[in-house]
Amino acid sequence: MKKFLLFLVLTPFILFANDKKTPSKIKEVTVYLSGAQIQRNANVNLASGVSEVILTGLSSKIDENSIQISGLQLVSILSMTYDINYLEKSEASPELLAWESEIENTQLKISLLRNQISGLEEEENVITKNRIIAGDNLALDIQRVKEISTYYRERITAIKNEIYKLNLEINLLNKSIRAIQNQMAEVNNAPSQPQGELKLKLDAPINMTLNLKISYFIPDAGWIPNYDIKSKALGEPLDLAYKANVYQNTGKDWDNVQVTLSIGNPNYNVAKPQLESKYLNFVSPFKKRSQVTTKKRGYSYNPTVRRVIGTVTDESGQPLPGVNVVVKGTSIGTQTDFDGNYALDVVNGRELDFSYIGQKALNQTIYSSVMNVRMEEDATALEEVVVSAYGVKREKKALGYSVSPSQALAGSSKGVVIRGYTSFSNSNNPLIIIDGVPSDNYEMGDLDESEIQHMEVLKGETASSIYGSKGRNGVVVITTKKSTLQDELTNTKFIIKKPYSIASDNDITAIEINTFKLAAEYEYLAAPVLNENVFLTASFKNWEKYQLLPGEANVYYEGTYAGKTTLDPFTVQKEMVLSLGIDPNITVTRKQQRNFKSKSFTGSNRILNRVYDLEVKNNKNVAISLKLMDRIPKSQNKEIKVDDILTYNAQYDKKKGLLTWDVNLKPQETQKESFSFIVKYPRGRYISL
Repeated sequence: MKKFLLFLVLTPFILFANDKKTPSKIKEVTVYLSGAQIQRNANVNLASGVSEVILTGLSSKIDENSIQISGLQLVSILSMTYDINYLEKSEASPELLAWESEIENTQLKISLLRNQISGLEEEENVITKNRIIAGDNLALDIQRVKEISTYYRERITAIKNEIYKLNLEINLLNKSIRAIQNQMAEVNNAPSQPQGELKLKLDAPINMTLNLKISYFIPDAGWIPNYDIKSKALGEPLDLAYKANVYQNTGKDWDNVQVTLSIGNPNYNVAKPQLESKYLNFVSPFKKRSQVTTKKRGYSYNPTVRRVIGTVTDESGQPLPGVNVVVKGTSIGTQTDFDGNYALDVVNGRELDFSYIGQKALNQTIYSSVMNVRMEEDATALEEVVVSAYGVKREKKALGYSVSPSQALAGSSKGVVIRGYTSFSNSNNPLIIIDGVPSDNYEMGDLDESEIQHMEVLKGETASSIYGSKGRNGVVVITTKKSTLQDELTNTKFIIKKPYSIASDNDITAIEINTFKLAAEYEYLAAPVLNENVFLTASFKNWEKYQLLPGEANVYYEGTYAGKTTLDPFTVQKEMVLSLGIDPNITVTRKQQRNFKSKSFTGSNRILNRVYDLEVKNNKNVAISLKLMDRIPKSQNKEIKVDDILTYNAQYDKKKGLLTWDVNLKPQETQKESFSFIVKYPRGRYISL
């Protein structure tokens, strides 16, 4: 009977003798626009037979349907269970450990200071006792009494001053400890994160060691495209820095991991559409007949946006006042002003709904703090008069030159020569700058050509003004690639070369994907019918090969921050146009001449006579070239006629109704242009002119 009881007691230990709690470490992370694929590695020692392994310290937000395990070799998985442990606390934060260590060191300093105070107090006590004994037992002359009194006074004063200073130092150290303790209390009072655990029951044919790779998907992460666009001067290529703002709130920090950025989203429904036959029959006349098509979704939600501003226009580019803009699923909203502008706080929103009479309702994911929207006319709405928008014709200007690796890196003793310079000796080679860092020992072949993103050669005064005497022999500026592009059948990935640490706190970690130099065409543009400011724009082509996504862009011109814009490759085709800002030193005005004939009538028709004067003034100290644009309305109704069109010096596109002037102005010069037209339409009707 005793043996049987002993067997019952020991049975649980026998059954679970092979149970192992095993830690794992995050090695690689693939971050999608929304969500992330995590790969953890764990080393497991297995005895032959059945063992249960518990992988601890995982995130509590894992999509358990996405869990995959590799590296099993001959081992079979008998069962796999993902659970959440609410009792076991997270591993201690490195910050907490550092704070605890700092408190211990500070307390040690305080103890040493208190020991000094005790020694001084003991010295003061000895002096005081000796003074009493001397006064009671010795007969001293006056001079000796004075000397002893002076000594007592000076030494006691020095002791008390030193004790006072030491107490001040102790108070400061105690204040520092209290500040650290308050910070620790704030961290410790934060809700404890539950821990995910993956329980595996494994069957091993022999004793073996496995290097398991565990991958899974987590939704609480993502990355947001972001750009820095810099222009040094007119005619110079644009410097485009393609960046990713990565965030995660998975409950686990990513420490020094290999990061891959994917432009895809694995959580969309990937089932293909099934097209069936359509059969006609009579239906209610009130039933909506328009067919709804699922739109391509390329915009990803940006959780960092707290306030959105933008302009709403119609298909012609005309601002739409009074458009309702609402955060989807809430009562938070606003309306566009007279110029089509709106501003709205969107702290708890993911999408905006735009609605306007006569226009198709529009839903847009909040992807940027600047969201300009163009609405489409609703074919079922009442017939309206539409004024077409203006277009932009680009003029080409001379650009700077580019240098290929084979041109820039060849021939000298270090493998480097600059065209236009004679051969260099070992003592006067050109300065090599790699990713902003001077490289004194660069040799031909140190960098593979596939690693070089772009290269620039600086000579003469340009090199010396930037790099001083070191640039007197010329400078070769090399920028290497920050990532490797992996273009798959259904996805594109950027494999980041440098490892990163990303905390689980939803804060942004900026990762540079790559930098590009883009040949650009610059022009000043003024369209005073829409905006009485003069804009400097830069346009570039062949942007498709860079795998750009919609996102915010910070624009810099001549080293000065010009503002923020939105780079949206989904709305352009052949070229992308960026505004580099407003030039206040060029003014443009548009005025309508007073003409009382504009209110005249002829029979059943009303006649409007419109004459406009445009004036451009160059207040700069240099000559400029400017594209000035306006428009003449186009009728979409046979009862509305636009006649007697006078365009004078303008280039007139009759099909679109666009007027263009190529204006060349000397410093402080002014130029005036004008145009006119007449509109006839039935009396009692109204148009928007």
